[in-house]
Amino acid sequence: MTTPLIAPSILSADFSKMGEAVSEIQTSGADWVHIDVMDGVFVPNLTFGPKMVSDLRPHAALPFDVHLMIEKPDQLIPAFAEAGADYITFHLEAVVHAHRTVQMIRNLGKKPGISIVPSTPVSFLEELLPFIDQILIMTVNPGFGGQSLIETCLDKIRTLVAIRQERRLSFLIAADGGINVQTAPAVRNAGTDVLIAGSAFFSARDKKQLIQELKG
Repeated sequence: MTTPLIAPSILSADFSKMGEAVSEIQTSGADWVHIDVMDGVFVPNLTFGPKMVSDLRPHAALPFDVHLMIEKPDQLIPAFAEAGADYITFHLEAVVHAHRTVQMIRNLGKKPGISIVPSTPVSFLEELLPFIDQILIMTVNPGFGGQSLIETCLDKIRTLVAIRQERRLSFLIAADGGINVQTAPAVRNAGTDVLIAGSAFFSARDKKQLIQELKG
């Protein structure tokens, strides 16, 4: 089992100190910056848009994984690409023509990811797996930070690991929601490549130590 990447989510940061938060993610030894974009429609919360990504880009050299929890993501994908996203992850449940959306992200020179909520089965991703760089499994119902991990979602990760090996594919598997020092071992053991942690990271006194504990 490989050591997972750690991607702190700025959803749990102090919004008045976002530049400092992103710099802190970089100095902690984390691997990615996870940016949750919410529109108040697809999920019951509202966060930030492309300008936030653009303004934060100079504060860290780490990859930016922009997670679009929004309706009609195609309308905003070009703006987030231009703002400095590296990975652009959209929700399967928010689009009809998911393959077209994947192609759009790839054509913009970015890495496409697809996320599914706890109620969506892995089988819905079957036709898309060869074309994407990341699958993000939501281990909570999206919209707010600080929730408890839904353990049955780990079965989806195990299923994806088996499919990836069987079909010789190379997508990363990420998990987001309720990940902390207590839950990380089970998430890692399921075969997760990217652990996304928000509340756990920004509430930790020693963030470097937390990153090492999450990596296991």
